[in-house]
Amino acid sequence: MFKAIGYRQWAIGYWQRVFVFCLFLLPIAYCLSPSVVFASEKQVSLSDAIRTALENNHEVLAFKNSLSAQKEDIGVARSFLLPKITFEERYMRTNSPTYSFMAKLNQERFAQSDFAITSLNDPKPINDFQTSLSFEQPVFVRKANIGLDISKNEFSAKGEEFIRKKEEITFRVVQTYLMVRTAKEHVTVAEKAVEDAKEHLRIAELRYKAGLGLYSDILRASTSVTDAEQKLVSAQKNLNVAKRALGMLLGMSESVDSNDENPEFTAMGIDYYTNASLSRKDIKSLELRHQNAKNSIKIAESGYLPSIGIGGTYQLNDHKRPFGSKGDSWQIMAFLRWELFDGTKREYERSKAKYKAAETEEYLNGLKKAVAFKVYEAYLGVEEARKNVELSKAALKTAEEGKRLVKIRYENALSPIVDLIDAQVSLDRARANLVAKENEYRIAVVNLSYESGTILRDLKIEQ
Repeated sequence: MFKAIGYRQWAIGYWQRVFVFCLFLLPIAYCLSPSVVFASEKQVSLSDAIRTALENNHEVLAFKNSLSAQKEDIGVARSFLLPKITFEERYMRTNSPTYSFMAKLNQERFAQSDFAITSLNDPKPINDFQTSLSFEQPVFVRKANIGLDISKNEFSAKGEEFIRKKEEITFRVVQTYLMVRTAKEHVTVAEKAVEDAKEHLRIAELRYKAGLGLYSDILRASTSVTDAEQKLVSAQKNLNVAKRALGMLLGMSESVDSNDENPEFTAMGIDYYTNASLSRKDIKSLELRHQNAKNSIKIAESGYLPSIGIGGTYQLNDHKRPFGSKGDSWQIMAFLRWELFDGTKREYERSKAKYKAAETEEYLNGLKKAVAFKVYEAYLGVEEARKNVELSKAALKTAEEGKRLVKIRYENALSPIVDLIDAQVSLDRARANLVAKENEYRIAVVNLSYESGTILRDLKIEQ
């Protein structure tokens, strides 16, 4: 009876420990499960990825705010052409003969006794609350008109830069999206390599058991399996990093996966890209800034011209309270301001503006030539990538056939396992190389569109 009770207690304690141990392992198994690690990943098409990035990418959003800030400069420049209205309340207490005389006149309290010599020479202290509403309207200010044109051109140039920024983000999204797809294909290649290595190990073990092979063949095959599994681990890591990089470009914190759609890119003729590159957005932006550099010369020269405007003031004066209206008066005026000599400042400003315009023109000419070179280089890169894909496909076929023949020879004891392993390494390298070359071709086509400024149109993101 005591033995039965002791066994029952032992059994209860044993299963309690097992239960606790399972509870401990459950979170670990849950966290290590691939379905949990990547449960938050969403699959997107290339076009959806680009549109999401253009809406949520932080660089795009920051540039959009910068563009909005630049637009406000137009209003700032226009404000110099609009009337200025000023309200002012001023208090003064004085016994100055001049100001006392003037204050009493403005307050409309001047009397005959104020003409007495003693009142004029030694007046009593007087209070004056002065309320005024003034305006000034420029009529001709050459510098302000040119400044408004400059601010409009600068906003347009910033807008062209914004489109170029979107083209850059689009190119980076395509690169990363293709990186994800390439990484997935590398994982598939690595998994196939593991399967082939395990098959080689199985054959080596069968031959050893049948007395036809060596134990060293099993060791070599086992080493090949381990090496293939290590490459699979690295390929999976690269895939996870690529997914997270794609998510970051899309303005997300989590990883984003590509869908099963295989994007295809078609290269056009060289004339299509050459003609389009002349209208590339950064060229348009620099052309507008070159025009602004010329306008800066006009601003410097506008210093030789006068400015003309009109103005007026309505004024209330009181000796007892602020905003009082004991006396009221108004003024209407017109003015012409002409700075005849400013210490040769205008001459130096004009000379500086001319040099700046020449500098911008040289940058513009250099950019046009650099863009033409980049388009030419990118077009040759497409041709090179296309030929490399064809060569990689041919190399893969020969590697597959070579591996097949060596495997047959090894199974018939006509070749050592070293030859089989070397053939498998060549096959794995050919598979991975084909994946890389196909990806390089797609990126080369997209790079050609980016360099010519047609990437958004070619990808049908913006017409």
